[in-house]
Amino acid sequence: MRDDRREGRLEAFEGDEYAGGIVYFVLAAEPHALVAVHTVVEAGREGKGIAGTLVREFYSVAAREGVPVVPLCPYAAKWAGKHPAEAPVPPAEVVRAARLQLKGTPALW
Repeated sequence: MRDDRREGRLEAFEGDEYAGGIVYFVLAAEPHALVAVHTVVEAGREGKGIAGTLVREFYSVAAREGVPVVPLCPYAAKWAGKHPAEAPVPPAEVVRAARLQLKGTPALW
């Protein structure tokens, strides 16, 4: 795994080859949540648990930083619903702030 915060990408690799990633941003408003926008797995690598591993690591990164995750990505949201012990529900005001920030910068996502 590689977290490229500047580019807003958490990337997974199989050996040296890119296998998939999560596109995300850091919420500008406090508490600076990590906002998952899109999860993608490269063609031919589906069904190997890569997406789930990415989302689990994304939540782990947020936990280490002491910030919530806002799973706006449908896959991340579905994963969170299946793993409530690992994916705390973010406060509603944080979700609203994340949606507003995403709406204000659509070209980035």
